[in-house]
Formats: sequence, C-alpha cells, structure tokens
Amino acid sequence: MSETGSRNATADTIDLAVIGGDGIGPEVVAEGLKVLDAVCDAKVARTEYDLGARRWHATGETLPDSVLEELRGHDAILLGAIGDPSVPSGVLERQLLLRIRFELDHHVNLRPAKLFPGVKSPLDVNSVAPQGIDFVVVREGTEGPYTGNGGALRVGTPNELATEVSVNTRFGAERVVRDAFARAQARERKKLTLLHKHNVLSYAGHMWRRTVEEVGAEFPDVTHDYAHIDAAMIYLVQDPSRFDVIVTDNLFGDIVTDLAAAVTGGIGLAASGNINPDRSTPSMFEPVHGSAPDIAGQGKADPTATILSVAMLLEHLGRTAEARRIEHAVAADLASRGDQVRSTAQIGEAIAATLA
Repeated sequence: MSETGSRNATADTIDLAVIGGDGIGPEVVAEGLKVLDAVCDAKVARTEYDLGARRWHATGETLPDSVLEELRGHDAILLGAIGDPSVPSGVLERQLLLRIRFELDHHVNLRPAKLFPGVKSPLDVNSVAPQGIDFVVVREGTEGPYTGNGGALRVGTPNELATEVSVNTRFGAERVVRDAFARAQARERKKLTLLHKHNVLSYAGHMWRRTVEEVGAEFPDVTHDYAHIDAAMIYLVQDPSRFDVIVTDNLFGDIVTDLAAAVTGGIGLAASGNINPDRSTPSMFEPVHGSAPDIAGQGKADPTATILSVAMLLEHLGRTAEARRIEHAVAADLASRGDQVRSTAQIGEAIAATLA
C-alpha cells in the first residue's frame, strides 16, 4: 500500500465524504470513523451522504449529478456497503457504486491480502496456519465486462439473446500495469504476476501479456511471470505465498480477490481502495464485504475490514505513520482475539483505545 503525494497530504484538515450505505454499512463505518478520530492528528471534516436503498425507495434516485459533483470536492471517500434485496439487482451496484468508480476514474482497485498472526485460515493444517501470505491485487477498475457494453434481444422468449462485451484498451491496461509494477518495485520481493486467460481470450489476453512485457522492461529490478486465472485459483489454495503483486482485469480481479480474502481469514478482514493514482479526483475506500442485510442492526458485523480501509485511506493521503499505527493495532487485536465473541462496537472500541 505505497502511495506518495496527496490531494491533502500536508493539510491540518481531512475533508472526508462518508457513505454509510446499506445493511451493516453504517455500523462498520461508525467504527472506522472511531478509529480514524483516535489515530489522526488532523481535524476530520465529515460530510455524510444518504445514498443507497433508503434513498432509492424514497426518491427513486441513486446518485444525483449534484451529489457526484460534491463528492469530487472531497479529499477521500469512505464507503460502508451498497446493496439491498428490496432493490432490483444491479440498480444500486451499477447506478451508484460503479458510477462513482467510473466517473471519478478509479481505475486501480487495490486489494491487499495478508494473513495476520492469530487469524485462522481454511488452509490451516493441524491448526498450523500457512506462512507467508502477504500479497496485493491490482485490479483494473473501469473496463472489462463491467462497462455495460452489451444488450439483449427477444427477452423472455425461448430465443432470448444476451451479450456482455469485455472492453479492454491498451491505455487502460497500461496505466494499471504500470501502477502494479511501481507497487511491486516498492515491496521487498519485487515480483509481479499477471493473471489472465490468453490461451482462449486471445485478443484481450495477449494485449495484457504484451503490455506487461513492454512495461516490465522499464522495471528491470522487478521479476514478472504469468498464470492462467484458473490455475491461479489452485495456486491460491495450494501455495498462496508464491504471489507478491498480482495484476489482472476487472472481472478476474473481482473473483480472485474474494478467494484471496477467504484464505486470509474471510471478507470481514478484507480492505480495499478504489484509487485514482493521478489524484485529480478523490479515491474511495471500502471493505470488500457486502451489506449483509440478514445481520444488519444486530452488532454482529466485524468492522476490521473497514478499519483497515481507513488505514489505506490515510496512507493514500500521505499519512503513512498513522496508517501503520492502525495496522499494528489491528494486528495486535487479531492476535489476542482467540474464540471470544465481541460486538461490532466492542471491536472498534478496543482498537481505538490502543490508539488514543
């Protein structure tokens, strides 16, 4: 999670947009903000936005143009979760979440995967956790099949036809590959792996492969290799320590990061950042998990992923020392948990207390 520079790196105030969203989103965001207040020397000026299922039901709106323009003016965005079964599938995801990513050019979706001491992994053998799982996935965030380039004919008939076109540009691939190489160069192992499927997805796959090879020549100290996405699923289970920095497209990145979260303790611990590396717009930070409406309001959600997302947010804003303090506090909390069951607020309070 190396970031340099910032829209607001040296300021005494962080101008933060807060979107609690749906389900458990507001609960975990509250704990993330609690930790932010405990660790941060800067004044945090918050603007909360009511975006999600409740607003859609009340007004039919998802993301008004005026709100999008307001979001552009903040230093960063903290998001809880988006999604609710009472809203037709895809409405909130496409019109709110993906629109923010596309409009603010969040072309790097950054997802670290690290197995913290004391955390149980489904890969544990005889209660001994696999060692050395510490990698980051750089997922392209604004292209692929998520652009909405497709359509349907004869819907509802036996002859229904549906297309979903994966859009891949050299420009889009290169800027993400270049970002991934820079991140690999800043890490100890200095290794990058491209995940794709160029044996059958030959047009996009070979463009990605060539891009990695050409950009890689500019980073002679970074080794790079390739794995088919299906083979990579096996490696993530059998030998996840082989990975350091993974770069991949939007759809494959969406899939591989969920498995990465699973092998490192679950999505309750998985943080992410939707990054605009040129910092012309604010980046957005959120836990990987969904809105979990079945447990909303019960205090059962683990806020750790949101708290780690706050650490990513601070590092992106150039506040590296504060980010590291959060990471260390989270690591200590995870190592001491054992089998104890705590509420959402109790976990947040425990982590914040070590930072005050």
